[in-house]
Amino acid sequence: MSAPCRPVHNAGMTHPDIQAQVLRAQDYRRERWRNGLGWTREILHWPATGDWDVRLSIAEVESQSTFSRFDGIERELVLLEGNGMRLRFEGEPTRELAPPHGRCRFAGERDVTGIPCDGPTRDFNLVWRRSAYSAELLHRPLAGSMLFRMEPGRTWLLFVLAGLMHFADEDGLPAPGLHDTVVLAGAPGRRFLLQGAGELLAIR
Repeated sequence: MSAPCRPVHNAGMTHPDIQAQVLRAQDYRRERWRNGLGWTREILHWPATGDWDVRLSIAEVESQSTFSRFDGIERELVLLEGNGMRLRFEGEPTRELAPPHGRCRFAGERDVTGIPCDGPTRDFNLVWRRSAYSAELLHRPLAGSMLFRMEPGRTWLLFVLAGLMHFADEDGLPAPGLHDTVVLAGAPGRRFLLQGAGELLAIR
């Protein structure tokens, strides 16, 4: 039996470059952090040109590192691989991303230092401009099927944490693999049916 997932309001207008597709993990672009202290694999950013309003990436943290500052931006991190990481905020208690998928949301203006607990980590990063979008990141199991229904000005992004899954034939999307990202967008009323077993990060 399918379980409907209801998107929340997206304050920004849909960009023309947002279309339903599967982005393969092997195609993510590796680049330096904005402050030059680490590496990241960029998954996507919108809009495609100029300053972005939404960005997904995977950060590689090998040693204690100061995070890049992003004014006007919200951030959420999810541990993907490694033995955990402590986040040190100036003037506040340290927070920890514990295995298997610890997470933390914070303002991009904050001064934050990431400290791997025991060896390097890889961390999923969702960042978005507060004045353009509202966003929510959900960690969800998939057991059977999950239905996504499109509504005006709203988009779903799915990141595969584990498992095997595929879309219904009529959806016209290939099966996503480990750490692939699925963009679900389309005319209001369009529906996508995901089937299989595994775990997802679902962003609405």
